[in-house]
Amino acid sequence: MKFGIIRERKNPPDRRVVLSPEACQNILSHFPKAEILVESSPIRVFSDREYVDKDLQVVTNMDDCDVLLGVKEVPVDELIPNKKYFFFSHTIKKQPYNRNLLRAILEKNIELYDHEVITNPKGQRLVAFGRYAGIVGAYNGFRAYGLKHGLFQMPKAETLKDQQALIAELKKIKLPHIKILLTGRGRVGNGAKEMLDAMGLKKVGVDDYLKKAFQEPVYCQIDASEYNKRKDGVRGNKADFFKNPQEYKSNFFRFAEVTDFYIAGHFYGDGAPYLYTREDVKHPDFNISVVADISCDIDGPVATTLRASTIADPIYGYDPMTETETDFMRKGAIAVMAVDNLPCELPRDASNGFGEAFSKYVVPAFFDNDVDGILERARMTQNGKLTERFAYLQAYVDGRE
Repeated sequence: MKFGIIRERKNPPDRRVVLSPEACQNILSHFPKAEILVESSPIRVFSDREYVDKDLQVVTNMDDCDVLLGVKEVPVDELIPNKKYFFFSHTIKKQPYNRNLLRAILEKNIELYDHEVITNPKGQRLVAFGRYAGIVGAYNGFRAYGLKHGLFQMPKAETLKDQQALIAELKKIKLPHIKILLTGRGRVGNGAKEMLDAMGLKKVGVDDYLKKAFQEPVYCQIDASEYNKRKDGVRGNKADFFKNPQEYKSNFFRFAEVTDFYIAGHFYGDGAPYLYTREDVKHPDFNISVVADISCDIDGPVATTLRASTIADPIYGYDPMTETETDFMRKGAIAVMAVDNLPCELPRDASNGFGEAFSKYVVPAFFDNDVDGILERARMTQNGKLTERFAYLQAYVDGRE
C-alpha cells in the first residue's frame, strides 16, 4: 500500500500535514508493506529536508500512490482520478461552496474518506484538530482581552513555536479579578482548559462562580446541562438534552451577568437553543466584554459572532445596540475573536497530534481488513457513487437542495 502526503493547495495556505516525518517513520517500522511518498511543498511546517532526513522519498508527482493524504479540500483541477483521498471535504453538512468538489470527486471515480467522519463504533471521532483549536483560541482570547482593556500586549500565536511558548507568554500577564467562563468539555473545551490550568488560574464550581466575589481571576467550565434547562421544568441531563434539544431553553444569561471573558468551546447541535441572543446582549446586565468563539457558528448560538475572523486580523467589535460590526476598541463594543482555522497557528504541534491519532487508528485498517470498520464508516464515495451512509447528500449533489 503506497501512501502519498500531498501538498496543500487551498488558499489561504495551510501549513499543517496529516503525517509528520516521525509519524511516517513510525508507520513504516510497524507496517513493512507500507510505502510513503511525500509531495514537495514550500509551505509545509515540516520541510522537505526533515522528511529526507528520516529516509523518506520527496517527489513532485503523486500518480504512483494508492492513498493520498491531505488536510484541506483539494482544488477540483488538482484531483487525480481513481485514487483514494483523505481530507476535510466540508461537504457532510451540504455546504454550498463545496458542491462542485463533491461532484468532481464522483465524476473522477475517487474514493473519498473525510477526516471528520473517522469514528469508532460508538460514533466518537478518532482524529481531529479540536484540542489545538482550544489551545490557540484560549491564547487568542486573552490577547484580545489585554488589547480591549489596554492591560497588556501579547505576540500573535502564529509567531510562537509551540504550545509551551504560548503558555510562557500567558504566564507573563497580570489579570485583574475577572471571571472567565468556558463552555464545552470535549476536545476543544479541554484544550482551552489546558491553557487556563497552565496559567495557574483557579477553577471554581457553578454556584461559587455565580454567587461569590473573588480576589483573584477565576474560571468555570460548564457543559450543555448547565447552560440549558427543560421548558417543562422537569430536571434534565446532558443525555436528554442531546436526544431532545427542542425541549430545552437557554439558561445562560445568569452566567452572562457575572462573566467578563467568555470562551466558547462547545459543540452546537441542530435544534438546540442559542446560548444568548442579540436581545440578551442589549440587556444592561449583560457583562461580557470579550468573547473568544472557538466554535465559530456564524449567526448562531453565540449572537455576537457575525462572521469568522482571520489569523491576520483576528478581532472585531460587536455593537449591541445596532447589532453590527464596529471597532472592538470602542466603548460599549464587545471584542470578538472568531478565527475559524485556529490550529493553523500551531501547525507543528497540531500536525504531530493529528499524525499520532491517524497512525494509531486509521493506518492499521488498511492492513487488518478494516476489522473495526474505521474505513467503511468514513468512506463517502465509491465506484462513482455516494455510499449508503452518505446517500443523504444525493439531492445536494444534484442541486435539488
